[in-house]
Amino acid sequence: MDPSNATRQAEEVEALSSIYGEDWVTESESCYCIKVKDMKSEILLSVTMPPDYPSSSPPQYELSAPWMDRKEKQRLHQTLDTVYLEQVGETVIYQWVETIREFLQNMRAPSPEPEDKSKSPSPVDMSRLEISCPPITHGSVLTDRKSNFQGHAAEVHSVEEVNAVLEKLKQNKKIMNATHNMYAYRIERTNGKNTTILQDCDDDGEAHAGGRMLHLLQILDQRNTLVVVSRWYGGIQLGPDRFRHINNATRQVIEQAGLLKKK
Repeated sequence: MDPSNATRQAEEVEALSSIYGEDWVTESESCYCIKVKDMKSEILLSVTMPPDYPSSSPPQYELSAPWMDRKEKQRLHQTLDTVYLEQVGETVIYQWVETIREFLQNMRAPSPEPEDKSKSPSPVDMSRLEISCPPITHGSVLTDRKSNFQGHAAEVHSVEEVNAVLEKLKQNKKIMNATHNMYAYRIERTNGKNTTILQDCDDDGEAHAGGRMLHLLQILDQRNTLVVVSRWYGGIQLGPDRFRHINNATRQVIEQAGLLKKK
């Protein structure tokens, strides 16, 4: 196996294992299974990484979904093949999993627990920060090709607390001077028997990063959690690897803060 492929496969496996937790199962050295769930529907994606993946070949894959009719399964296969063709030479399993998840979401009826997006946080009264700002946990710094990534997490129960944490972080000159400070949050609200999720995210110039962080919080079913990931750009473009580091920083700091929801 090409050493470059071996390294990229190992990094991809490490990232996917971190993102999907118990839903990621290692069957052998190069064979893996991922459970992709949405409400009561589930698809099992089995993948095998050939020696020349990702440089010149796609992973071999099988879909297990006995409940899905033949036409829908064929349509999903075509969609996954298209995703690969759009990213030849790049790692693709994460994109496949999220494509399957989106496919499931489009098939089902609206969720009984609607998840509404809030408006972007507005400025807060700085004089109240010391009183209202929840404790903030700062994660370990991840470094790749001179770019540094660091996660920050806090338990929040209102948009006001989200604002307070964001403003508190900006008081730190190092964080304030980061190239990007992406964030995502999910807050659980209960009104009688009805439960809704208030959620939002921001890319801060790193296209799609906030949305991916929010998606990870959704996958983990996080509640009352705010995560900020600071990136200090080192001058070398990382391509899709930057999203892996952002996801790893997100999950790591949530776990370090004791907020990672147990399944």
